[in-house]
Amino acid sequence: MQVIRLSALSDNYIFLLSDSQNKIAAVVDPAESEPVIAELKRLDAELVAIFNTHHHHDHIGANQKLAQKFPQLKVYAGIEDKGRIPGQQVFLQHGDRVEFANRTAEVFFVPGHTRAHIAYYFPPVTPGEIGELFCGDTIFAGGCGRLFEGTPAQMVNSLSKLRSLPDHTRIWCAHEYTLKNLRFALTVDSQNQELQKRFSEVIAMRQNQESTVPSLLGLEKKTNPFLRWDQPSLQRIAQTTDPVQTFAKIRSMKDKF
Repeated sequence: MQVIRLSALSDNYIFLLSDSQNKIAAVVDPAESEPVIAELKRLDAELVAIFNTHHHHDHIGANQKLAQKFPQLKVYAGIEDKGRIPGQQVFLQHGDRVEFANRTAEVFFVPGHTRAHIAYYFPPVTPGEIGELFCGDTIFAGGCGRLFEGTPAQMVNSLSKLRSLPDHTRIWCAHEYTLKNLRFALTVDSQNQELQKRFSEVIAMRQNQESTVPSLLGLEKKTNPFLRWDQPSLQRIAQTTDPVQTFAKIRSMKDKF
């Protein structure tokens, strides 16, 4: 299974999963149809599945057009999003499995950004190799999604599930927000040398118009403040040792940044 990153809208990413041997593909959160169709044509592949993480328009905007062009495809999304995902046929719960290209993804229910958000995790084929996490707007490189429908407690629980995955998991998040996220992170974790180093690297990458996605979970654990609610430096900022209250304070500060 090859993952192909496609740019869409102003800062969205769409992820095309390609099975070149069988000339089929699946797509995660198609915001627009044009880049997906163009890539499918280049690959000479048939689209067989849409994997949606949540109902926001910049993640489902191309569902209907793609379903019209590829009527045999199946649309997967969370059961809690029933009625909010165009063309949804498969209603997923936490612990369910989906298959593509002889790979099996585990479904995580990760409410917080929305009440029905899910993520798809493809474990490595061989233990110790890279796994693939498609997490929508739950984790960003250096950040996390704004809480539109969920609570801080839900988001901490959701992020805890994803934080428990192996460090060598690639984070395929849906937006190029990394530079701004790291600018904020330095305001609450300024002595973090790993974060300082990452910020310098990301500045150079963006100056060269390079994408910062995917990230690695191990790097996020060291530099992403929204996965570090148990770190004394952030607890001091939040003036509490409570994980949820620490996260909520940092998230509130980011909302105003």
